[in-house]
Amino acid sequence: MSNVLITGASSGIGLELAKLFAADGNNLVLVARREELLNKIAGELSSEFGVEVDVIAKDLTLEKSSQDIFDQLKNKEIDIVVNNAGFGAVGPFYELDYDRQADMVKLNITALTSLSRLFITRMVERNSGGILNVGSLAGFQPGPYATIYYATKAFVLSFTEGLKEELKNTNIKITCLAPGPTNTEFGEVSGLDRSFLFKFGTMGAKEVAMQGYNGFLKGETVVIPGFSNKLLPLLVRLSPRFLVSRITAKLNRSANND
Repeated sequence: MSNVLITGASSGIGLELAKLFAADGNNLVLVARREELLNKIAGELSSEFGVEVDVIAKDLTLEKSSQDIFDQLKNKEIDIVVNNAGFGAVGPFYELDYDRQADMVKLNITALTSLSRLFITRMVERNSGGILNVGSLAGFQPGPYATIYYATKAFVLSFTEGLKEELKNTNIKITCLAPGPTNTEFGEVSGLDRSFLFKFGTMGAKEVAMQGYNGFLKGETVVIPGFSNKLLPLLVRLSPRFLVSRITAKLNRSANND
């Protein structure tokens, strides 16, 4: 039995991952902003799976929020950290609200990095545990008209791969789950649900979480759910960068012009 910290656990992939970890008998610490919803989910998971579920209502875009979480859990050994919290926004960089884009960087990059750094020291000391970062297919390419979001997910991918190599001689699992378009609140909040990418088809959050969970347990570095999604990184590598940018711009602009 492990203690698993999951951010962005109130819906979508984060919630489905929480269910999977709980079903295997792991205790959970759920982090998100919506405290009432988190408490409801905690009660349901605890009742269904017989595990301990703690709740921390926290806005991870705020300074020192990661440290606050770490301090609150100083008497609980966190074995696994799931960095799932994140959001996106579609539109020209120069038109989108700057504060919103800055918060995107704080959540998608800064919070993920700080939580990983705070909890990994004890993992190294124990030579056990793991970090599961939820990235995106967006991390494999530039993304005009969602430029900051794509850039943050490129960081998540690169960070995960680099950290995995650093810890290759340990028993610590480091995995990046990189889903394509998924049927969650993310699409609606970001506006990308109106893009051609989402209109081509989405995967369910449950299936994405299951593939990510199984890949993490197997020690895979990058997990890309869906056969067609697995082809995209290969096509990106084989295509000229300018062409990749132009195609992605067209796909994302379809959402912005909807």
